[in-house]
Amino acid sequence: MWVGVMKALALSLMIAFPAAAQGNNCAERPQVLERLSGTYGETRRSIGIAASNQVVEVFGNEDTGTWTITVTLPSGLTCLVAAGQSFEVLSEALEPTGEPL
Repeated sequence: MWVGVMKALALSLMIAFPAAAQGNNCAERPQVLERLSGTYGETRRSIGIAASNQVVEVFGNEDTGTWTITVTLPSGLTCLVAAGQSFEVLSEALEPTGEPL
């Protein structure tokens, strides 16, 4: 289930990213990390590579429940793609679905 959710998220990020880059949701990576850490107490919780070598990261704070998803371009420009509340860490084992890939 979690893998499917992450794939759907990655697809939606690839579609939504051009719109985010046109707004004021982007800055140099060090500035974004300082803001997420200093203002919201969020730390990186997961990372992955999306289309065109874009780095997708999820930041979260278990104490306050805030979370943020960012996309970083190879140039170093980092854009906020989504943010919200009720962040929690899950550790769920996936059930076998049939033949291995």
